Amino acid sequence: MASKAQHPAILIPFSVATLGIALFSTMDAVMKGLSLAIGAYNAVFWRMLLGLLLSSILYALARPSRPSRKAMRYHIIRGLVGSVMALTFFWGIARLPLAEAVALTFVAPLISLYLAAAILREPVGPRAVLASAIGFAGVLVIVGARVGTPGSADLWGAASVLISAMLYAYNIVVMRQQALVAGPIEIAFYQYLIIGGLLALAAPFVAVVPAALHWPNLLLAALLALVSLMLLAWSYARAEAHRLAPVEYTALVWAALYGFVVFGEEVGLTTLIGAALIVTGCVLAARTKTHPEPAIETMP
Repeated sequence: MASKAQHPAILIPFSVATLGIALFSTMDAVMKGLSLAIGAYNAVFWRMLLGLLLSSILYALARPSRPSRKAMRYHIIRGLVGSVMALTFFWGIARLPLAEAVALTFVAPLISLYLAAAILREPVGPRAVLASAIGFAGVLVIVGARVGTPGSADLWGAASVLISAMLYAYNIVVMRQQALVAGPIEIAFYQYLIIGGLLALAAPFVAVVPAALHWPNLLLAALLALVSLMLLAWSYARAEAHRLAPVEYTALVWAALYGFVVFGEEVGLTTLIGAALIVTGCVLAARTKTHPEPAIETMP
C-alpha cells in the first residue's frame, strides 16, 4: 500500500523535472548558437541580464518576504558556483558536438557521491567506487576519441565541460538544500542577481552589445532558462535529489536531436558507448542505498 501511495507522489515532481530538463536542453541549443556568434561570455552575460529583468518582475509581483540567513547563504553559494559553471559549459559546447558535451556532464551525479560524503557525511561503499570506475571509463572513451583529432580546441572544450560538470556536482547538493528553504521565484531571482552581478565585474573589459539580430534568441534563452529553473526548483522541493537524478539523462536525447537538426552534428558510436557507461555507473550508484535527507546545517 505504501509503495502505491508513493508512486503518484514522485510521478508529478518527476514529470515536472523532465519538462524542466527539456526546456533547459532547448536553451542549451540556443546558447550554443549564441556562443558561436558572440562568444560564451557575452551570450551568458546578456542572457543573465534579461533573466534578471524577467525574474525581478515576477519577484516583485510575488511580494516576497526577506530571505532567511540560511536561504541567502545558499543563494550566494549557488550563484558563485553557477557563474563559473555556466561560462565553462557554454565555452565548451561551442567547441564540441552538443550530445557529446551533454554526455560528459553526466559524470556530475558520480562526483556528487564523494561531495555528499565530504559535506553530508554519507558513506561511500564499494559499489559506489565501482560505479565511479565505470563512469570514468565512459569519460575516457569519449575524451579518448578526441585524442589525435585535428586541432586542440576539442580537448580544451572537453576539459571545460568536465570542469563545469564538477561544479554542477556541487550544485546538485546545494540545489536540494536551497529548495527546502526558498521558493522557486526567490531562487530564480537571486540566481540571476548574483551571477549577473559577478559577470558584470568583467563587463567593462569584455562585454559587447550584441547586434539586433541576436536579441530574439537571447530573450528566448532567458525565458527558457527562467521557466526551467523554477520548474526544477519546484521539483527538488518535493522529491529527493537522488530520485530525480535519472531525469538528467533525458538531456542526451534532446542534445542529440538539436545537435543533428540545428547544427548538423551526428552522434558518434564512441559518444553512445561512453554515455552508456556513464549512465550505467550513475544508475549503479543510485541503487547503492537510500539516501537520507540532506543535512542542511552541515553545509560549509
